Amino acid sequence: MVIKPKIRGFICTNAHPVGCAAHVQEQIDYVKQQGPVANGPKNVLVIGSSTGYGLASRITAAFGCGAKTLGLFFEKEGTERRTGTAGWYNTAAFQAAAEAEGIWAKHLNGDAFSDELKDKAIDVIEKEMGKIDLVVYSLASPRRTDPETGEVYNSTLKPIGDSYTATTWNTSKKVMETVSVEPANDEEIANTVKVMGGEDWERWLDRLQGAGVLAQNCQTVSYTYIGKELTWPIYGKATIGKAKEDLDRAAAAITDKLSNVNGKAYVASLKALVTQASSAIPIMPLYISLMYQVMKEEGTHEGCIEQIYGLYNQCLYADNPIMDEQGRLRMDGKELADHVQAKIAELWPQVTTENIYELTDYAGYHSEFLRLFGFGYDHVDYEAEADPALGVNGMA
Repeated sequence: MVIKPKIRGFICTNAHPVGCAAHVQEQIDYVKQQGPVANGPKNVLVIGSSTGYGLASRITAAFGCGAKTLGLFFEKEGTERRTGTAGWYNTAAFQAAAEAEGIWAKHLNGDAFSDELKDKAIDVIEKEMGKIDLVVYSLASPRRTDPETGEVYNSTLKPIGDSYTATTWNTSKKVMETVSVEPANDEEIANTVKVMGGEDWERWLDRLQGAGVLAQNCQTVSYTYIGKELTWPIYGKATIGKAKEDLDRAAAAITDKLSNVNGKAYVASLKALVTQASSAIPIMPLYISLMYQVMKEEGTHEGCIEQIYGLYNQCLYADNPIMDEQGRLRMDGKELADHVQAKIAELWPQVTTENIYELTDYAGYHSEFLRLFGFGYDHVDYEAEADPALGVNGMA
């Protein structure tokens, strides 16, 4: 099958297996160039391992630390007539690269919110891995089924208190437009916390600890984005922000529960990047395009793999980790520097449909968006036949 990108709204509905392999290899090459992470983990569980920051976390653990990794995800396998998801092809490429270097890796495909998948993961850990010294929690899902009640909760991308109006870039219509979002009600806020907050992260660690599969001095980290004034109305001070605040609560609770193994739970605040999740958030495509422009001009731009390798090297396994007063690990300092934010704020009202490619790096944003799905690599022949029914080795 010849595979070309099919974009609908803010998502790409297909993926290219060869391009996804290039995307994964690019990140592996970066980690190898940086060298090993000193005193890194040996047995790593990555919950949400197939794309974005979760994938970068797994690559860094395997190729920067030589760690065994168990990756969990919810992805769709391709068929002869239809492509699979990018995360499926990313995992296939990751597994092939790990096998080539003799690095142990296995995967589970299913609902990470379910107790069933938790139990399956514990079974693999007990039989094949040894005790876990790092748990990465990197789920990005719009809904969650409570495993105890069976109730389904849906998250909402809305401001809190007041409606929010801003100019932004419509990635579908390719025009600047004004968007208004009504504030969330109490139920929508609570449901978003239920999906994107720390409850399931805490539940995972309770389950792992109860099974006795956590190592002494183990660590666990969950990812967040804090941002500043420009994005607070729709992110930091909005429904997502409330959910992310709950991660701080969960981190404290988990750390307290892990005292018997001297374990620590951290929330890590990372830079805003093009991801399948961020592209769905109003104003973020324009904000990220402006931020990329400013940071690339000053040479401080980093992608997923640079952020995560830095997180391992400068925070999780550093003698003096970069940390804020709330105890969060921080890799977003360059983005949130006052001069960077001021420049973005200055440019924002100047952007029009006609000058967006001059004032912002929307071209870079769009290129990075396509690469998430395996498109846009110069060395990949997109006119050649590709096998969409690519399987994944190492499924547990």
